[in-house]
Amino acid sequence: MIRIYILAIVFILSSFKLTEDKPLTIWLIGDSTMAQKPTNKFPEHGWGMPFANYFNHAVQVKNKAKNGRSTRTFLQENLWQPIVDSLQEGDYVFIQFGHNDESQKHPDRYTSPEDYRINLLEFINETKAKKATPILLTPVSRRYFDKEGKIKQTHLLYSDVVRVLAKEQNVMVIDLDEKSRNLYQQFGDEDSKLLFLDFPSGLHPNYPEGAKDGTHFNEYGARRIAELVLQEIKKQQIGLTTYIVK
Repeated sequence: MIRIYILAIVFILSSFKLTEDKPLTIWLIGDSTMAQKPTNKFPEHGWGMPFANYFNHAVQVKNKAKNGRSTRTFLQENLWQPIVDSLQEGDYVFIQFGHNDESQKHPDRYTSPEDYRINLLEFINETKAKKATPILLTPVSRRYFDKEGKIKQTHLLYSDVVRVLAKEQNVMVIDLDEKSRNLYQQFGDEDSKLLFLDFPSGLHPNYPEGAKDGTHFNEYGARRIAELVLQEIKKQQIGLTTYIVK
């Protein structure tokens, strides 16, 4: 009988230990500016790639962002439902769309501002229903300077939808559109190319003809964008702050 009691106590304590050791999960959903990239696309990096390296062992980052996806196609292609099914109480979901939603030249992904709002609200409500925390992000800015060397807004309408919705739903928001534009302005028109997939021919075997891309980041640019997100996590005292590696 004593042996049975001891085994029962050991089992209970082991269960507590497993619970304590279970990592907190951060889910990333969004588009190519956030997504994981295959090695044949390097040096292209989504900012979600270096973002995962800034947290200690108590946190796991699951980057589910996909190239070319809008809020509409992310839902239609059933990319969201498996995440909902896996969400645990205490998890975080970082939501950053907009690049493809606003692309009227691509009707296969375009989403009107009204439907964009509805889709974001679905992500928010279903995350909250699982007792997880949704965090909205305005779409990270493209690199676009005017003739006077001043960075221009590239997501005005869709970023405003995010800001208003976050306020209405009392959801945390990281204004990555504004923060990234400020970063590009600090670099200036020419030097800001150092953040992007922008280089001449002959420098990288994956891009023998070079690249001139004002949307997607190289490794350095992705890290700088990830650091902007981390700064906002600290500034807003989001619960993840204590897990960030110093």
